[in-house]
Amino acid sequence: MTAIIPEISGNLTLNLQQQLARVVGQWTTQQGIQGSAIDGVELIRCDEPSSCGSSVYEPSLCFVIQGTKTIQLGDREITYQPLSYLASSVHLPVLGRITNASAERPYLAAKLKVDPQEVADLVLELGDKAPPLDPHGICPELECGLCMSSMDERMQSALYRLLSLLDSPGDIPILAPLARREIIYRTLIGEMGSRMRKFAAADSQSHRISTVISALKDHYSEPLRIRELAEAANMSESTLYHSFKQVTRMSPLQFQKKLRLHEARRLMLTEGLEAATASYRVGYESPSHFSREYSRLFGAPPRADVTLLRGERRAPEPV
Repeated sequence: MTAIIPEISGNLTLNLQQQLARVVGQWTTQQGIQGSAIDGVELIRCDEPSSCGSSVYEPSLCFVIQGTKTIQLGDREITYQPLSYLASSVHLPVLGRITNASAERPYLAAKLKVDPQEVADLVLELGDKAPPLDPHGICPELECGLCMSSMDERMQSALYRLLSLLDSPGDIPILAPLARREIIYRTLIGEMGSRMRKFAAADSQSHRISTVISALKDHYSEPLRIRELAEAANMSESTLYHSFKQVTRMSPLQFQKKLRLHEARRLMLTEGLEAATASYRVGYESPSHFSREYSRLFGAPPRADVTLLRGERRAPEPV
């Protein structure tokens, strides 16, 4: 299934987009993902379309300001365009590529890491003021861990207030928490807020699956024990499997495999481990099996892939 978010028109929106593009363009001096002076905020720039790459989304809000990109979560493909944003409620391995970018008009985006507890606290404050679920909204997959929406003018203004603090760093400690809180608030009262609230509600199926995902993330190197996960989440094994696939668009085994491969890649890239050592560290018993699955996910054998990453520093991983 492919979903496409349309660009918003209007003079005010255009002006806000220009201002957002100016800020992100000013503070991204090179291609790729870059940290910022604002805690939890990363900026992304790419001057050309990218090939398909694999990454793990964490709980976050990702705002596309300029350019377009496509991501694939299991069997679901999402294309989103300028002035749209994506909410990831849990950790999710995805494939993605930037489809529209150039040196003159680079792909520009901003990512705001979100603490699930922060969302839960705000949901409690909202109470019954939050709008009900819209079954005809942009994201028809009600349980999916990814949902998307267009940025209306209020969301664009809130994002600009946050990012423009980079121009006045002395204001960041006081004003950044207020701006990020407004962004999360506007997400929760917007068209995809109902889906995010499902992951914050402790008695919901989505929340139970989010705890399973957290357990898999923390214990990815251990053998997969569906029965233990189901008991911890107070679910039957069949319900866990079905609900897990609704949220992540993949099976628990596929999910664990991707987490293992991403961690092995990180170990080789940042700690200099050999492929065999990294494979054992993340739970593989056979280096040859690890190499085959690594090549299938990242498009090259471990050594060749890591050599390329160290040599080029190209690329933004698709965010």
